[in-house]
Amino acid sequence: MHQTHDIQILPAPVIRLIEELSRLPGVGPKTASRLTFFLLRAPDELPRALADALIGLKEQVQLCSRCYFITQSDLCAICANPARDQRVICVVEEPLDVVAIERTGIYRGLYHVLHGRIAPLEGMNREDIYFDELLDRVRIEPVDEVIIATNPNLEGEATAFHLQRALAPLGVRVTRLARGLPTGGDLEWADPGTLGSALEGRREM
Repeated sequence: MHQTHDIQILPAPVIRLIEELSRLPGVGPKTASRLTFFLLRAPDELPRALADALIGLKEQVQLCSRCYFITQSDLCAICANPARDQRVICVVEEPLDVVAIERTGIYRGLYHVLHGRIAPLEGMNREDIYFDELLDRVRIEPVDEVIIATNPNLEGEATAFHLQRALAPLGVRVTRLARGLPTGGDLEWADPGTLGSALEGRREM
């Protein structure tokens, strides 16, 4: 509980929601307080719909058994689409990166979502992400090329290096997104034109 006078005078359910919202990325105590009081004033249907959506998110959404993107069934919509190029896998850090690349309309292959990156200082190592699962896919599936699309920052580059080193003995072509992306940025914030150019200009590692 925030030990300030304005928090102490609030009813317990209000305090609880403020504290839970404050745990979300990018939401500080002030924003959490504004959202809480907005929901308090809103018609009953809005908080109930929000609660239902949150429960549905956790109960109905799972990870694709093949690429680890999000789905409501065993395979995601991309893996289940026979029109996608089965011989190319694009490796990204997070599900939102898949959304960003799909927005370009250029890429027609498959994906592999790591759900993180190698960052020892943050306690994130190879075994904490879906790293070895990618190697298993390359060994089993008819893959010709793996495009490494980790973010162009220190951790993303380190992850790309480890991936390239692990993939090299498997005899698959390994490429990296071109340098059209700003260093230190995240794929999910890149505009479709820049990201599309980075995809088309990818280079051998």
